[in-house]
Amino acid sequence: MSDQLPLDELDRRILNALQTDASHTNAELAELVHVSPPTCLRRVKQLTDAGVIERQVAIVDPTKVGARLSAIVEITLDVQAAERMDEFESLVAQEGAVLQCYRVSPGPDFVLVVQVADMPAYHALAHRLFTAHANVRNVKAYFSTHRAKFDTRIAV
Repeated sequence: MSDQLPLDELDRRILNALQTDASHTNAELAELVHVSPPTCLRRVKQLTDAGVIERQVAIVDPTKVGARLSAIVEITLDVQAAERMDEFESLVAQEGAVLQCYRVSPGPDFVLVVQVADMPAYHALAHRLFTAHANVRNVKAYFSTHRAKFDTRIAV
């Protein structure tokens, strides 16, 4: 069974427009996608209710708010029992500096995307999440020296 929702051309135009700039008013969006405002509003609501649109956010430049260090961190746990995986996932989900957390296979158990101010901030985070956590066996961190591409847009 697939979770994929069948999208028509109007849905695709709406999603592409919103992924480019979600700050449009309904009237502006309707004009962009060539439908009436009531139709546009109804479609956006349907896409939201169906979970296709999870949420609308502002994307902040990390360097402008003092979060200059990006790290991709591989985590291998000592015990991979389901409850221990869930426990670690819950721990990192509470940490604001962890922007993304993925269970992966093969290789490490988790890959995290972390954004912090600097190396001392990363060190503090590593101590809180990895060193002090008895079930973390291995940590491998990669620090970004240059971001060549960043996008949140999914081709629809």
